[in-house]
Amino acid sequence: MSKLAVFAIAVMALGVSASLAQAQTPTAQAPATPGQGGASYDETLARSVGADDYGMRNYVLVILKTGPTKVPAGAERDEMFRGHQANIKRLADAGKLALAGPFGGEEAWRGLFVLAVPEIEDAKSLVATDPVIVKGEMIAEYHKFYGSAALMLVPGGHAKVARKSF
Repeated sequence: MSKLAVFAIAVMALGVSASLAQAQTPTAQAPATPGQGGASYDETLARSVGADDYGMRNYVLVILKTGPTKVPAGAERDEMFRGHQANIKRLADAGKLALAGPFGGEEAWRGLFVLAVPEIEDAKSLVATDPVIVKGEMIAEYHKFYGSAALMLVPGGHAKVARKSF
């Protein structure tokens, strides 16, 4: 997948986060001041999601790719993916995972994580615990990413729209 496709994914993620941010009930609004954002600026919310003055923060984008060891269909594979989903939930609950999901239609690129950590080394230590990485089903590629801090609202918003969990 090209860098343009990665950029398109990031833009879509920002659109989702902006929609979720608009759906949040403001808790404390500061008056609009020229050069400091709009009338809907919420300083408490901005602080809670780690936003800088531009409403942005540092992340690490992790592209999950097909690894060298395909785990065959069966109980071991099922258990591996249950562990993968549990790891995703654990990272989201810990405030370390802003966004995750699979890619469709291309065997080489499997999915992505947007991790709320500033450095690639931090992301590597979090991803190393995932069963799909441990088993070699997938490998990870890491990229620093500067994006909307509103992405941190996705896990809580997702919980409100999901009828089922994995």
